[in-house]
Amino acid sequence: MLVTSSFSELMHAKKDLETFKQTQPETYESFVGVVHLTRQLQFNYQYMGCLLMDEEPTQFRPHVQDDFVLQVFHKEVMKLKQDQAAKKLCSLLASYKQIGYANLCKLIMGKSPNVLVGPQIV
Repeated sequence: MLVTSSFSELMHAKKDLETFKQTQPETYESFVGVVHLTRQLQFNYQYMGCLLMDEEPTQFRPHVQDDFVLQVFHKEVMKLKQDQAAKKLCSLLASYKQIGYANLCKLIMGKSPNVLVGPQIV
């Protein structure tokens, strides 16, 4: 799947993520934890996003040697989904789906919007 992001879309997303961080700090920190876990496990951000948004994640499912690792990851994602502000997080993710879950995660991890501009394959 090809996603394209403009500088203005990325700046709006960054601003909205900052607003979410200010208004829902606990949920934001939980989300950051899941983003970092996704990165550490070298899973696809699209897979994480699909799990959070109840989309079909099969094509992005990681190939892991140990199913326990995948179970732990799923448990952390489900814990985040059960958060009181999870609907607000999902709404935020849905509004920026066109720029891709990976770009949103990279913004959270501090990447500059300048670096993320343009088409990407997810």
